Amino acid sequence: MKLAFRNASCYCYAFSRSLILNPIPLILVSPFRILEPFRPVSCFFSSMAVPPSSLEKQFDAFKTQLEESGTLRERIRRVVSEIESTTRLMYASVLLVHQSRPTPDLLQKAKSQINVLKEQYTQLAEILGGCPGQYYRYHGDWRSETQSVVSLLTFMHWLETGSLLEHKEAEEKLGLNSSEFGLDVEDYLIGVCFMSNELPRYVVNQVTAGDYDCPRKVLKFLTDLHAAFRMLNLRNDFLRKKFDGMKYDLRKVEEVYYDVKIRGLTPNGEPVGDQGIEG
Repeated sequence: MKLAFRNASCYCYAFSRSLILNPIPLILVSPFRILEPFRPVSCFFSSMAVPPSSLEKQFDAFKTQLEESGTLRERIRRVVSEIESTTRLMYASVLLVHQSRPTPDLLQKAKSQINVLKEQYTQLAEILGGCPGQYYRYHGDWRSETQSVVSLLTFMHWLETGSLLEHKEAEEKLGLNSSEFGLDVEDYLIGVCFMSNELPRYVVNQVTAGDYDCPRKVLKFLTDLHAAFRMLNLRNDFLRKKFDGMKYDLRKVEEVYYDVKIRGLTPNGEPVGDQGIEG
């Protein structure tokens, strides 16, 4: 008994001395106690809570809008794909003018597709008719194809008349209504710039075929067209870049014209030197 009391006294003395040397209190954990995992508690959870019904209602509305927009874009792209296919068929016929002199029979096949294009643009206008005020939201889906169509129509018109197809005339050919679904002015202007890219190649091939007066006619047309574009205050965008490319087309045609004139080649038996660019 005395031995047990003596051991307990030594233990209390050792424990009190350890507290003096190490002021941090010891935490005695029972080996039979199961520790629970630490669970952080958010102090601001209640302040940020949003009623689930309100949040779900908002995103349900978003889901409906996105599904309707996606369905509409699919319908638009189907029609645009048909427009692109029709344009390729027309180009295949029109580009044959680079191999020989243009004839009415050569352009007739391409002209027969204009009514098909008109029907396709009517379908496009009907699709957008159900979404008033959304023209420029979906405009990018048919912009590039429309520019190609305008380029083709203006080139065909120039081959037949030697003049530029006006914006209003292009709208009429495509059956477009400027008040509801019209031809965007920038699309028209870019299409005209695309058309000018075909003229240098056309001039070279026509001179090779023996039409030595062609450079003079094309040079006059491009000079007037370039001067008209200079009236516009264009921004530094895609249209501006295409307009800047027109001056290179003009320079190429000038080189062919001056080369024909220096060589003394005669159109229709008349000296080139007696003819100016005007006429």
